[in-house]
Amino acid sequence: MTTAAGSTRRRIGIYGGSFDPIHLGHLLLAETCREVCALDEVWFLPCANPPHKPVGSLSAGQLRVEMIELAIAGNPWFKVCRIELDRSGPSFTVETLRQLTLQHPTAEFCFLMGADSLADLPQWREPRTILELAEVIAVNRGHQTPLSVDLLENQLGSLARDRVSLVAMPAIDVSATDLRERVRSNRSTRFRIPRAVEVYITQHGLYRE
Repeated sequence: MTTAAGSTRRRIGIYGGSFDPIHLGHLLLAETCREVCALDEVWFLPCANPPHKPVGSLSAGQLRVEMIELAIAGNPWFKVCRIELDRSGPSFTVETLRQLTLQHPTAEFCFLMGADSLADLPQWREPRTILELAEVIAVNRGHQTPLSVDLLENQLGSLARDRVSLVAMPAIDVSATDLRERVRSNRSTRFRIPRAVEVYITQHGLYRE
């Protein structure tokens, strides 16, 4: 696909999440999508006020941004996008994609998500508009049942078939919930998160309370 000037449009993956903390599973998912789907960049999008979580349940946005920056340091294809942290109100994906499309009209956006979230997409705010604004890349981890978009197509029509791509990645059994519990109980987080992030968590006393 080319712009009016004839230059190729950049394919940018938008990877939203709490990243509290970011871990190796997040990084592997982003890199797998970048490689398989020929993305020029992946932007990590830390959420501010996700509608499905209680207000105040996440670490401060700036702390999560700094952990992401440490985790992706030296990788020219990974960046942090602060758009939801800089905007007031709940973090609805459709509003974020609208804003990004206005700010970057020559970019082609892809929204990255785990396979477990794909089934819930019809319950998100304006799911058809999400598919119009961005290709959805749903990632199936190695231990999960293979994905199918048939049910999604029944709910959202042919747009789901045209705008959803399925990607498989190796299984990596790491979750932010488990990592926070490990920190609280003084258990090892080594080889689950980047070392620089591990040091940052210790220095800032995160997840101790």
